[in-house]
Amino acid sequence: MPPRTDDPAGPAGSPSSGAPALRVAVLADSDTRWKWGALTARRLTAPGAGRGDGGPARGPEVHGLLLRGRATPTPRQLAEVGEVGVDAGRVREVTTLEFLHAVRDEGYDVVVLALVGGAVQAMLHGLAALGLPRRPVVVTGYVGVVYEKLADGLLLRHGADVVLANSRHDAGRFRAVYEGVGADSSAVTEAALPFLGGEPYRREPGRDTVVFAAQPSVPASRADRTYLLRRLVEHARRHPGREVLLKLRSKPGEHTTHIEELPYQRLAERIPGGPPPNFRLVYGHMGEVLDRTDLLVTVSSTAALEALHRRIPTAVLSDLGVREALGNHHFISSGLITSWDRLDEGHRPLPDEEWLAGQGVAADGSYADAYDAAGARVAGLLDAGPLPAITPYYTPVSAPGYLPGILARYHLAPDGRPLPGAAVPKETGRVRGAVRETVRNAARGAYRHGVQRVAPAIRRVGEL
Repeated sequence: MPPRTDDPAGPAGSPSSGAPALRVAVLADSDTRWKWGALTARRLTAPGAGRGDGGPARGPEVHGLLLRGRATPTPRQLAEVGEVGVDAGRVREVTTLEFLHAVRDEGYDVVVLALVGGAVQAMLHGLAALGLPRRPVVVTGYVGVVYEKLADGLLLRHGADVVLANSRHDAGRFRAVYEGVGADSSAVTEAALPFLGGEPYRREPGRDTVVFAAQPSVPASRADRTYLLRRLVEHARRHPGREVLLKLRSKPGEHTTHIEELPYQRLAERIPGGPPPNFRLVYGHMGEVLDRTDLLVTVSSTAALEALHRRIPTAVLSDLGVREALGNHHFISSGLITSWDRLDEGHRPLPDEEWLAGQGVAADGSYADAYDAAGARVAGLLDAGPLPAITPYYTPVSAPGYLPGILARYHLAPDGRPLPGAAVPKETGRVRGAVRETVRNAARGAYRHGVQRVAPAIRRVGEL
């Protein structure tokens, strides 16, 4: 499917050319998935990506679509994820039906679904129900380490033209799941996390910085989170000449990919005697924090892979056990699992090179080629002419007790069509549209307040 020729202009600053720019839509439902989706779109469709003929002469025109929900990123979160090469003017919030209408009406060549598994499944069925004569190439994948719900998440993503695996290890697991249930596994394509980068680690004289990469939902309990914070603060007190940073993903009231009901900020306010002067909370782009990191400590954050890519010393904590619920079981055989007691005494784990080679961190310098196979697959699909119908593994016949409930959450019937009463209202002039948007924003604010503040408080009261 060649790039559409009705594109009046490419992205700002792109050179004029006879070859039209690819039109790419990224649909994301959280800040981290937006980062993954936007960077993936750029790498998959960059000029020449996967094409022996040099590819399109102009770069892709990437449009950002944020799926409205509890984790829809705020402007601050979008700014903080770092440069993703997408014009802020091309980012807008949409509902499921508005997204489907955009695909139908705006002529995208590629759609990247950077969503939770259930949302991917809903969009696949919704796109299939559109019955477009020339549909876009559909790409999806995972934003980080896949440590839970492997079969569930993968089968919800089945039906996309490209299912990206972030490593050789993941690609093998993904194919095994699909083939094990008799599903086509040809969409699985090995790539890497698109946001790896930065200069290789070099120890700077006089600098000694330990960073703990916090996670919104791991661990979940107050006792476990309080324990980790206490050990981090104690580490800072043991080493007064060392800078100890607690890297946080979001501020209280904001949501990221996972719900954070017990923010470390709130727990830090209760540190007996207050934090030591060499301990700080930090936000911002992870890559910029890693620029000054001498040891990255985490339970199971994807930040560990970012650090390993740059050869920054990295430690995965065993203090709360090595358990599937924590995700640190993913690092078995890595050589990185250790405890705060050992770190306090100066231990620095060394990664196992064989384990690293299978994890897609490309510490061997091969990262520049990590998206070649995926780019070639997308280019081949674009050149293949009209694509076949989208055929997810889950259908009303194969999963009649599961699929309808998933689709209903996104206001779609079991056949992928809008449920009665879910049609998108038509705009009737600028004033009516402005009023509608104001009401929508107020309702969205109330919804987020209920999900992010009221519901967690009620749950905590119930645990008393």
